[in-house]
Amino acid sequence: MSGGWQGSARVKRLPPNWRKIRARILARDPICKICNVRPSAFCDHIEAKGADHSEAGRQGVCGPCHDQKASAEGNAAQRTNPRP
Repeated sequence: MSGGWQGSARVKRLPPNWRKIRARILARDPICKICNVRPSAFCDHIEAKGADHSEAGRQGVCGPCHDQKASAEGNAAQRTNPRP
């Protein structure tokens, strides 16, 4: 799996058939759904922090687009819920 977080708490939130879901999404979306240029390497939630692991709620994205999207989502979350 890409992402380097195999041992983290995030993995515990994934369904048991996650590897199969991820493989289907990357096969369905071989080219990044954001930039439409680079190969997909990540199976991304369309909605930030989503628990929707269905194929309709996921998209294949490349590394640079995934990083940019995740950063933007994290920044938006901090603006919405600032730390004390």
